[in-house]
Amino acid sequence: MTTVARVLIDSPLPQLDRLFDYAIPAGLAGEAHPGVRVKVPLRSAGRVVEGWLVERGEIEAPERPLSELDAVVSTVAALTPELYALARKAADRAAGSAGDVLRLAIPKRMVRAEKAWLAAPEPPAPVVDAQSAAWADGILNVYPGLAEAIAAGERLAIDALPRPAVERVVGAWAELLAALAVSMLASGRSTLLVVPDQRDEDQVLAALEGRAPADTVLRDDARRSGPERYGGYLRLLNPAPAIVVGNRSTVYAPARDVGAVVVWDDGDPLLAEPLSPGIHARDAALIRQELEGSALIFAGHTRTTDVERLVQLGWVREVPAARRASPRVILSATREGESRGQRVPSAAFAAAREALAEGPVLVQVARPGYAPVLVCADCRTPARCTHCGGPLRARRAGAVPDCTWCGRSAPSWSCENCRSTRLRMASSGSERTADELGRAFPNTRVIIADGDHPVERVDAKPALVIATRGAEPAAVGGYRAVILLDADRMLMAEQLRVGESCLRWWSNAAALAAPGAPVHLVGVSGPVARALATWTHDAYARAELADRSPLLMPPVVRVAAVTGPASVVDATLAQLREDVPGLPAAAVLGPVPVEDGVRALVRFEYGQGRRVADTLRAAVVAEAIRGRRRPKTGAPRTTLRVRLDVPELDL
Repeated sequence: MTTVARVLIDSPLPQLDRLFDYAIPAGLAGEAHPGVRVKVPLRSAGRVVEGWLVERGEIEAPERPLSELDAVVSTVAALTPELYALARKAADRAAGSAGDVLRLAIPKRMVRAEKAWLAAPEPPAPVVDAQSAAWADGILNVYPGLAEAIAAGERLAIDALPRPAVERVVGAWAELLAALAVSMLASGRSTLLVVPDQRDEDQVLAALEGRAPADTVLRDDARRSGPERYGGYLRLLNPAPAIVVGNRSTVYAPARDVGAVVVWDDGDPLLAEPLSPGIHARDAALIRQELEGSALIFAGHTRTTDVERLVQLGWVREVPAARRASPRVILSATREGESRGQRVPSAAFAAAREALAEGPVLVQVARPGYAPVLVCADCRTPARCTHCGGPLRARRAGAVPDCTWCGRSAPSWSCENCRSTRLRMASSGSERTADELGRAFPNTRVIIADGDHPVERVDAKPALVIATRGAEPAAVGGYRAVILLDADRMLMAEQLRVGESCLRWWSNAAALAAPGAPVHLVGVSGPVARALATWTHDAYARAELADRSPLLMPPVVRVAAVTGPASVVDATLAQLREDVPGLPAAAVLGPVPVEDGVRALVRFEYGQGRRVADTLRAAVVAEAIRGRRRPKTGAPRTTLRVRLDVPELDL
């Protein structure tokens, strides 16, 4: 028998996504252990590449000599067996490569950080003081049976209380996540807190401050420097438990003895990985829970149809709060005698005026800027850039319009339809809204919060806070009133999940209101508005699932996108029909022409996922091998691309 090293080569080529056997030279026998980075030769390419030594195995004497490991890059076993198993299973489910997942999960190696970690002593077991433990138990007791369910490693869905925290300027949801983590730490186990963005991380970290030992709380996101991120990753390789707070890649963090993985607001598109193989943090968390048996909690102010489907299947259990809580939502519409085009109805205007006597008022708008959309003043045709066709905008009143795509100004614009040179502002952004409301409420402080003007929090003094969706700052004690403008415009987006998205945007803003403060939803009625007013998000999610079921729309089914040359896509679809029994002809939408070939969508049942993924992956590998054999003609070679679980059915 011969001992070999099985290596996963770090390469984007799909045909190299498997373990290769290499002989271990005598000089590297003591360093070549599973999990280390190595350099290995590639016979076909005649070069040396990096990879991961996944395992050592025994084989019979090979028919021909094996290539030897070239070098061990680092003796640190940065790839744990659990992480490789997670990456492999997640990649197989998404018809992708394990190497792509590992590049997202493992930060780039930093030699100084590695040396500092090797020289430092192992951190001691953390100690949670009695006061913090009691605080965490008090928060968890709001949800009867939650602590026991987490200890049993269950999959749970929790609707967070929609109100600000009492002691700190954070949401009650941040305190819930912090309490979960502190409770796990007190029992000697780690917790992964996965949130959409930096603002959410800041809230959770603020809730944890002083309640968990500082050296046990790690922030994991791409905004940190390379040495900091890699040093934090190495810290998780120690046996001492930790609390990891980060974005979508945190779900892969190699923390030891994870007691719970918490995914906050899984409907946020920031939790969907844009890079290959495009695995949503929710799906990666489900895979990890299945492999490790830790508790898994989906928490949010709203319920996505994806989680509701799992609840209906019994795969995830709902844990309600002991006492139902909801904001005071008012559906504001124009009254008799008011102009239908009036942006702020009199009821919402009066509520804002009354609330400003006590503290800040939040006004949520759809878009940033001054006038994000311009149209022809005569025929109402949307104004477009003559260079690239992008929409024109106005940065301020009387300013020369410019293009939102290419940035070119359009001083001599004329309408293509009627040749008019007059423009009209068709929408109001955050800056124009601030200008208008500032005139309506003189001597009132106006604060703009959007992508160009980020604001983390505001004080309790009277102020009008004009914020775009998702950029709303927290207020000390909560807002005395919340006005949700442009709701009808938000619902006009041509997206499958527009109703879910709007309900999530509005609910997250409503949760910033002080207890008993009015929340005015302006100019919208129908199922989404009723769900917000009655705070019955789970019922709305169930209704959405029922509506999508006969249409075979996700998440009732899974969807794969296949893009590439027409002949290759046709052959792949034919192979799918042959390999996947029961796949109906109506399951395929397209192909339709796109910029680099054609694109088809394939809808399939969850039980068919393994066969569909295997077939698509085999087609990608076969096309990649054929592409290398084609003669180089100078023209770009189109390749086959697949992605499973696409967020939108966009042909």
